[in-house]
Amino acid sequence: MNPDTLAAAGTAAVALPHDLTPFGMFMAADLVVKAVMTGLIAASLVTWVILVGKVLELSALGRAARRGVAVVAGEAGIAGLVRHARLPRPLALMLAEVGEEISQTGTTASGPVAGGLVERVRSRLARLEAAAGRRAMAGTGLLATIGSTAPFVGLFGTVWGIMNAFVGISESQTTNLAVVAPGIAEALLATATGLVAAIPAVVVYNHLARRTTAYRAEMTDLSEGLIRTLSRDLETGRLDTGLLAP
Repeated sequence: MNPDTLAAAGTAAVALPHDLTPFGMFMAADLVVKAVMTGLIAASLVTWVILVGKVLELSALGRAARRGVAVVAGEAGIAGLVRHARLPRPLALMLAEVGEEISQTGTTASGPVAGGLVERVRSRLARLEAAAGRRAMAGTGLLATIGSTAPFVGLFGTVWGIMNAFVGISESQTTNLAVVAPGIAEALLATATGLVAAIPAVVVYNHLARRTTAYRAEMTDLSEGLIRTLSRDLETGRLDTGLLAP
């Protein structure tokens, strides 16, 4: 190859005005594109913070619910549960609801009255389960928002960047790929950043939704076990309403 050609190629490589690493393209990007990518990176960090926090929270809630199920299974009646040394929080809350309903009913009779009491307790515990499920899912709505909007935000950054790249082509009056490509690459980096933010957000949201569903199932097992215990106590006349006084 002609030495002059080699020298020209080397000069062109040295004179290349852009650092084509992701960080270099980010720093060279237009202000709007840079702001878009910064926002998407922040959204990605939020996703991982929510993942860590909610996994720890759901693990603790699940353990408490499973301990409650074990306590209910190990006691023969409501009196044994009330006298238990350390009740898990969800079981303690459910027992409080049972006591409140019994105090309002003012009876421990058998037959239809007892059946109505059991149904009212079941309604109270169902509301408690629903509230626990809503608390478990608190904060995950942001993940759904990130997962659904991040690709479009990244696409906006790409469209804006490509528009600026075409303006630069027009101003430089050249179609040399070495001049055109860096601007387009910077624009496409915004779309890539949007996908990097959106894909983990969707995966994390689905994972937390499954964990929450499992937790709600455990809470249902706990409430149904407590209702069965209450029903047996009512049928056998073993229920001591004084123990459940609010």
